[in-house]
Amino acid sequence: MISRHRSSRPPAPRVLVTGGTGFVGRHTVAALREAGARLRLVGRPDSLSSLEPAFETRATHDLFAEGADWWRDACADVDIVLHIAWYAVPGKYLMAEQNLDCLAGTLALAKGAAQAGVARFVGVGTCFEYDLSDSDKDLTVDAPLQPLTPYAAAKVSAYHVLSQWLPRQDVEFLWGRLFYLYGDGEPENRLVPHLHRQLSLGRPVDLTSGTQVRDFMDVKDAGALLADAALSETTGPFNVCSGIGVTVRALAEAIADQYGRRDLLNFGARPDNLFDPPRVVGTPTPIRIRGGG
Repeated sequence: MISRHRSSRPPAPRVLVTGGTGFVGRHTVAALREAGARLRLVGRPDSLSSLEPAFETRATHDLFAEGADWWRDACADVDIVLHIAWYAVPGKYLMAEQNLDCLAGTLALAKGAAQAGVARFVGVGTCFEYDLSDSDKDLTVDAPLQPLTPYAAAKVSAYHVLSQWLPRQDVEFLWGRLFYLYGDGEPENRLVPHLHRQLSLGRPVDLTSGTQVRDFMDVKDAGALLADAALSETTGPFNVCSGIGVTVRALAEAIADQYGRRDLLNFGARPDNLFDPPRVVGTPTPIRIRGGG
């Protein structure tokens, strides 16, 4: 049985995590560690070298190039796999051919995990998997899927295959779809860190109209939610979101207020992206605590 309470059901689960040193992964790992999970992190040698010696690790120069046999050995004695890693270079990842490699590598990981007897597999997807054309409705996990980029299509493909195959191997499957995250460790060229940098230097910021409504969530909260879901008995698709719609303008103004410089925000200086959906808001998914009835 899997529990977040170390004293109630020892021993704590061993969780293998990919992408555990990344933007989302580091916060998820921190939450898992606080919950008492025993962690095994898989990643590149350079990224793993910064971890504390207490972490159990498996190094590989390219985890998406490893085959099922490698993953079977890496998953030995593992209860849960939490697969966060994916190609995510800002400005490139949506259309990159590396998404094909990530898809193939994810399927190899799942195959190896099943061979190793892993009880639960948790993958991480994206809100871009959904059909975003109907802006009037919040996105539930039952909303239609309509990926429009190789990135989203590769995620949807992984979801469809694993949701059908893993349960037939007696492996629980959870797929967490991330919405719009910001916060500690965010790439510098994204909106929130760009706003902080420019405003802290007293520089103007050229923005679109800012009328787009988004479901923003602090990455620390997202990591904690993802960790809770991974340790729960929830299966199937899962929205990692706040359920609250906020305009880009309101977000930018809230950040500008920290510096007392709303005057530096130039809304409308950049054209709106005609292909950018006007509203993307998710419906949070309830978590079924394992053993909670």
